Amino acid sequence: MQVQQLLGQVQKQAGAATEIERSPVAIRDLTVAYRDKPVLWDIDLTIPEGRLVAIIGPNGAGKSTLIKSALGLLPAAAGSVSFFGKPYSAQRQLIGYVPQRGSVDWDFPTDALDVVMMGRYGKRGWIRRPNREDRRIALECLEKVGMGEYAGRQISQFSGGQQQRVFLARALAQDAQIYFMDEPFAGVDATTERAIVELLGNLRAAGKTVIVVHHDLETAQDYFDWVVLLNVRLMAAGPIDEVFTLDNLQQTYGGRMSFLSDRRAVGAAQ
Repeated sequence: MQVQQLLGQVQKQAGAATEIERSPVAIRDLTVAYRDKPVLWDIDLTIPEGRLVAIIGPNGAGKSTLIKSALGLLPAAAGSVSFFGKPYSAQRQLIGYVPQRGSVDWDFPTDALDVVMMGRYGKRGWIRRPNREDRRIALECLEKVGMGEYAGRQISQFSGGQQQRVFLARALAQDAQIYFMDEPFAGVDATTERAIVELLGNLRAAGKTVIVVHHDLETAQDYFDWVVLLNVRLMAAGPIDEVFTLDNLQQTYGGRMSFLSDRRAVGAAQ
């Protein structure tokens, strides 16, 4: 009996290890703290490949912190994050990142093409200069987000939506397998929103995994097929049709749910 139990434990551990190796993102027991106050607590999450994932939760829930700690931009107090079974340092060429627009110095003297060309350094290294092929790819990425005609314009001259599209083009130029986007829809115009939605669809069609911090609950079911509900702790995660329910949202948002009495949230609970 003890031998059978031991074999069962070994098989279970082997299965878990295989799942981690196959998963684009596997987070285990992750805790992040600011000044000894936890902002993420014991997060255990495995994201399947080829999904459009929304990270949703109230302000202060740790959504951006989850992305930044996964990418090594913030230190973790405990736990680990792996990408196809390996740490970020070994897989950085597979990962693209679009930060919050407000965290970027848009007055830096550079044009749109140069910003997008930065996305090619992950493929070539910082020592080797980009070549003609890199330039072609960068221009193609600008075209994909509707910014090709502005390749030579200084980024400080763009609207907020245009700046966001330039950064999306830079992420595309990385030709990554996994994309993290921190509030890409925040404060953008309708044209940019449509461009982002189209881009997300194209990335999914190409088999990429895209993880997005998202605030608009009304559009979550339209834009994404997988969801992570977060409020310091992991509240729920899974296919959006199963997880994005009124009960789960109420548990995630607590007393701040009065604005969610609309038809979409009610419909999701049925």
